[in-house]
Amino acid sequence: MKLQPVIPFEPVSADQPPQAGKWAAQIKWDGVRMLAYWDGEELRLINRKLNDRTIQYPELHDPESYCKASSFILDGEIIAFNHQRPSFAEVMKRDSLRKQQSIERAVKQVPIVYMVYDILYCNGSWVTSQKLADRQKLLKEVLIPGERVQLVQNYYDPELLLKIMRQHQMEGIVCKDLDSTYALNGKDDRWQKTKLYADLHAVIGGATFRGNVVNALLLGVYEQGRLRYIGHAGTGKLGVADWRDITERIRPMIIAESPFANEPERSKDAVWVRPELCVKVQFLEWTPGGTMRQPSIQAFVDTPAAQCTLS
Repeated sequence: MKLQPVIPFEPVSADQPPQAGKWAAQIKWDGVRMLAYWDGEELRLINRKLNDRTIQYPELHDPESYCKASSFILDGEIIAFNHQRPSFAEVMKRDSLRKQQSIERAVKQVPIVYMVYDILYCNGSWVTSQKLADRQKLLKEVLIPGERVQLVQNYYDPELLLKIMRQHQMEGIVCKDLDSTYALNGKDDRWQKTKLYADLHAVIGGATFRGNVVNALLLGVYEQGRLRYIGHAGTGKLGVADWRDITERIRPMIIAESPFANEPERSKDAVWVRPELCVKVQFLEWTPGGTMRQPSIQAFVDTPAAQCTLS
């Protein structure tokens, strides 16, 4: 039986983690959410937006090497590292590839690890109605950890784990009720994420230049069909080559008037572009004026521009 893709259970945001008790706290890895489907004949990797990413990660194409179950759906996150730390920018170098030759080269240049934290289907049966504690026990029995697949660990002091993540400049933690069932296409406070930094996907609506090269991007999100300016960013994980690439990509997209509904900062020096390209941005907090404080560009993403919203 071919397994149909499902939308995974999502955590809600929480300013503070819950008190220790019935909660399992896990590291929030800065990667891409990925479900692995194995029906006994075909392995597929599908992200949380139901996009197929099977060809991008050939290291995971042999399901029997990392799971004993005859069929399964695993839930987890694919991560890649930059200087010993998970990096969304690095994993996106893999996730965006489409050509076989580029994928084969990237396997060596940008190794990945699949961090598995849940199981939805096992040996021909759905297990989503079981408690998380029981699903984790089952997952531990069937998963075969190795170089490219790891079991995510539980910690039972959320506040301490968050403190350690802050010390290591990691993204945050996710706390899960050990009694929680798995709600397909669901989102509620039985799973809670506490981030040390906020992040979102934003649309590029303009740019400023230093000489002939872009040095900052003017960003926005859609509200009721209108693009609202939320800040400009010229720092982050993009290198010199990336800024040159951005410059070439936006040149044919230049337009005469601002696409933003409100007046952006740096309007006098800005070049306006069609709002089509999107980036993931990390920032500290919102200012009273509704712009991002200390925004940092993490990577380009293939999110449709219309889906870049605050909700």
